[in-house]
Amino acid sequence: MGGTPTLPGPDLAGPDLADPDLVEPDLVEEVHSVAYWFDAVADHLRRGLAAVSDREGGDAATEGTDRLLTVLANYALGELTALEGAGGLVELAGDRRAKTFLATQTLDEARHLEVFTRRMRSLGVDDPDAEMERRAHPALQAFRERLLGLVHDGDWESAVFAQNVVLESMERAVFDAHRLDADLRTRVVLDGVIADERRHLGFGENQLGRRLAAGDERLARRLSELRAELDPLVMGAVEGVAAEIGLAPDRVARLRDDYEAAVHRLGLS
Repeated sequence: MGGTPTLPGPDLAGPDLADPDLVEPDLVEEVHSVAYWFDAVADHLRRGLAAVSDREGGDAATEGTDRLLTVLANYALGELTALEGAGGLVELAGDRRAKTFLATQTLDEARHLEVFTRRMRSLGVDDPDAEMERRAHPALQAFRERLLGLVHDGDWESAVFAQNVVLESMERAVFDAHRLDADLRTRVVLDGVIADERRHLGFGENQLGRRLAAGDERLARRLSELRAELDPLVMGAVEGVAAEIGLAPDRVARLRDDYEAAVHRLGLS
C-alpha cells in the first residue's frame, strides 16, 4: 500500500471574512482576487491530491469501508452541488469582485469533488458517480434541487444564502467533526477542504451581512423564511452522515450548534 504523508491540519490564518465589520473595501479587493486565492490553495492542493494520488496506493477493505464510502458519496454530492451552484452564481453576481471570487470558488468546489471521488476510488469504487447517486441521503438530494432551483431562478440573495452560508456551514461543521476520528488519508483531504470552506462562508456572510446589519427588513424576512425551509433538509443530511461516521449524540448536538451559530451571526432568528 502506498505511503501517505503525515501532515499538519489546515492553515486557517488570514483575514477573517466571517466578520462583515472587519472587511474594508481594499481588503475585499485583495481577498476576492485570483492571486489571493492561488496563494491560499497552493499548499493544500498539493497535499490533498498526494493523499489520493492513485488506485495502486489504495486501502485494504475493512469493516468500516462501506460506511466510509457512504459518507464520501454524500460529501461528493455536496461538492457537486456547490460546484454547479457557484458556477451559476458567477453570472448572477453584480460586480467584478464577486464574479472573480465565485470563479475561484468554482475551481475550489471542482477540486473538492475530485479529491473526494479519488478517495472513493482508492477504496475500490470504479464508478463514484453511480455511488453518489445510490448512497446520497434524500435530504441532501432535496437540498441540492432547491439550491439549484434558486440559482436557475436568478434569486441572487437566496442562492448566496443557501450556498455560501447554509451549505458551507453544514459542510464545515461535519468535516470538522469527522476529521477528529478519520483515517489519515481522509483527514488530509478534509483538512484542505476545511481551509477553503472558511473563505466561502466569509463571502456569503459579507454579501448579506452588511445589508442585514443596516436593517434590510425585506431581506431578513426572506432569508428567515428560506432558512425555515432549508433547516430540516440540512439537519436530515447532517444526522444521516453523523450516523455513518458514528458520532455520539452529544457530538451531533454540537454539529447542530456549529451550523446554527453561522446563521445566527447574520442576525437571523
